[in-house]
Amino acid sequence: MNRHIAIYPGSFDPLTNGHLDIISRGLEIFDTVVVAVACNNEKKGLFSITERIDMINQLVADNPRIQVETFSGLLVDYVVSKKARVILRGLRAVTDFEFEFQLAQMNRTVCEQVETLFMMTSPECAYLSSSIVKEVGRLKGDISKFVPPLVAEKLIDKFGHR
Repeated sequence: MNRHIAIYPGSFDPLTNGHLDIISRGLEIFDTVVVAVACNNEKKGLFSITERIDMINQLVADNPRIQVETFSGLLVDYVVSKKARVILRGLRAVTDFEFEFQLAQMNRTVCEQVETLFMMTSPECAYLSSSIVKEVGRLKGDISKFVPPLVAEKLIDKFGHR
């Protein structure tokens, strides 16, 4: 297993500046960060998996150290398939910790070679979530401070606010 690859899983529906913060700071520690877009058929996203991957690819295209993929099934199986051993997770607040701690413990129990690294988001991103951004966008609020311009445009298009 490669210690130089981190898998950063999530729904990324849509990608926020908080996600980009974790990705860029992850690259300070790891040679490669794989942004792993989770495919969960039981969860209806605003953007399709293809749309999310396309958006993320456009935003990180200039950095060959970032890979964008999708996965389904057990995260630890995906991590092992990538010959990685680290799951990178961002924590915004203490409320995230309990859920993330449970997931990390379960993942470690299922596959003890895989570790979870928690990274605190930067203070300016601590309140951001994809859900909140979508709600502000749906209600025609200014989302330009929360997401990259490309994502803001896609959200405006999605909500028909032209």
